[in-house]
Amino acid sequence: MSDASDVVVVGGGPTGLMVAGDLAAAGVSCTLLERRTERSPLTRAFAVHARTLEMFDARGIAEAVVESGTRVNALSLFAGIEVDLSALPTRFPFVLITPQYNVEDVLERRAREAGATIVTGAEVTGLSQDDDGVDVTVAGPDGQRRGLRASYVVGADGVDSTIRRALDVPFPGEAVVRSVMLADVRLAQPPDDVLVVDAGDDGFAFIAPFGDGWYRVIAWDRHLQRPDDDPVDLDEISAVAGKVLGSDHGMHDPRWLSRFHSDERLVPQYRIGRVLLAGDAAHVHSPAGGQGMNTGLQDSANLSWKLAGTVHGWAPHALLDTYHDERHAVGQSVVQGSGTLLRMALMGSAPLRTVRNVAGAAAARIGPLRRKAGEFVSGLAIGYARARGDHPLVGRRVPDVPVLGADGSRQRLYEKLRAGRFVLLTGQDHHGLVDPWAGRVDLVATLDRSHGLTLVRPDGYVAWATDTKPIMRRDVELRAALITWCGDPAG
Repeated sequence: MSDASDVVVVGGGPTGLMVAGDLAAAGVSCTLLERRTERSPLTRAFAVHARTLEMFDARGIAEAVVESGTRVNALSLFAGIEVDLSALPTRFPFVLITPQYNVEDVLERRAREAGATIVTGAEVTGLSQDDDGVDVTVAGPDGQRRGLRASYVVGADGVDSTIRRALDVPFPGEAVVRSVMLADVRLAQPPDDVLVVDAGDDGFAFIAPFGDGWYRVIAWDRHLQRPDDDPVDLDEISAVAGKVLGSDHGMHDPRWLSRFHSDERLVPQYRIGRVLLAGDAAHVHSPAGGQGMNTGLQDSANLSWKLAGTVHGWAPHALLDTYHDERHAVGQSVVQGSGTLLRMALMGSAPLRTVRNVAGAAAARIGPLRRKAGEFVSGLAIGYARARGDHPLVGRRVPDVPVLGADGSRQRLYEKLRAGRFVLLTGQDHHGLVDPWAGRVDLVATLDRSHGLTLVRPDGYVAWATDTKPIMRRDVELRAALITWCGDPAG
């Protein structure tokens, strides 16, 4: 392990591994520190949503992740109400059910192949920063301490983040549900559906497969709330599942049992000088909708290219600050949205649950509401604020439109994004437009010859766009947009 890196990433979960892989692929020297010495199978995250899979596609790893899990075309909420995902406008119109450790395996392999240094058994014990960099103190498995120096640090070390605590950053919020029970079990009668979930008078229950014969069970007893440190036995979980789901599916041979509470918390700032927080270190929320791992991975996709550009020296001065501006608003939305889903699912009043069920079933039959729900849950609806006067596409996700390869063959936009650069989409022949930004921007022709100009960020969102206009005005606007987002090539 070198004593100096451009970036130190703390935390080897999905969020940290994604950042490390992106930075290494962009030519940034990166060291990832992970306290664990081996990956735990006892993870809570199971759902990989469409927008996350699109981001994996832009890194060439979507197929590997999809092969590790099972596709589900609808997400069950409560009382038989489902969010249909099958008509989503994406290559991935489903939610993928796969344990978090499968996602971590793919991301770690990519990070190592890209050249990231990954150090396990490394516990951060101290952090300080100055105008020029950050000093990190690390204790190894033998207890010996050493110092690392980096230009920037990314804290992706979870809800109990050492980095966040070292900076004395507040983490305001509250517990929204207590005494949630978890278990990994075998089932004598596996359910017909991949996911089984419901909530009712007695509580809440959820069953999902690991894919290897083991199942994760989550259960909450409405009538019995115990402290987190109270022991859990399988009979307690089985009883709740049996009442809520109508069967416990023959649960037996638990390899792990636990009890926890779910918080809603959000840091006030994602960037503190040269330290940036991401994933659960920055935000935690209810498990409803399966947003946790996905939100952290999307933090990574937003941050990594901005941080790489800053390290390489071409990023405009304020670019790194947009990480907080954009992702804090998303974090706030996810905390509120998942919290609303949880409160609806766990509603205590029977009459109110009846009203909820009737209203939910009616809403599910209304096409626009059904589509909006699917796009919210899947992450496709996520967008970033645009300034007054910007084109309506600015800040929105770019679909995977067909484009022309250098040899004239038909390709996809997300294949082009694998280079980690901006893409200028054009329907016309505009050779030379981006030459001053060579290495930062690729000029790509769409199959639609009426397409104007769209500057696509490395994370697949629109930075700037224009419809067809007189060429002189268009070139002036484009140059201004390129300088704003990609830096001034004149220095």
